[in-house]
Amino acid sequence: MMRENLEKRRKRLLYQANHRGTQESDLVIGGFARAHLDGFEDGDLDRFEALISVTDADLMDWISGRTEPPPEHRHAILALMIDFKNDLLRR
Repeated sequence: MMRENLEKRRKRLLYQANHRGTQESDLVIGGFARAHLDGFEDGDLDRFEALISVTDADLMDWISGRTEPPPEHRHAILALMIDFKNDLLRR
């Protein structure tokens, strides 16, 4: 039962990450979700869900280094997203 709920949650978050509204956000956030969500457990999913609940403008500013995220969003999941975006730029 718990495993099923975890899979449903991952699918919901994947959908939300892939349908952000801008092409750049869909590419970065959606691509990150496709690459990483399957390996996330509840705590990481909580942090990812909190990140995608902020506006695209704020999140993309944090990922791009244009602005500093607030303390509650400075964690390993955001660092992974930044690394993912940087890897995209190197391709």
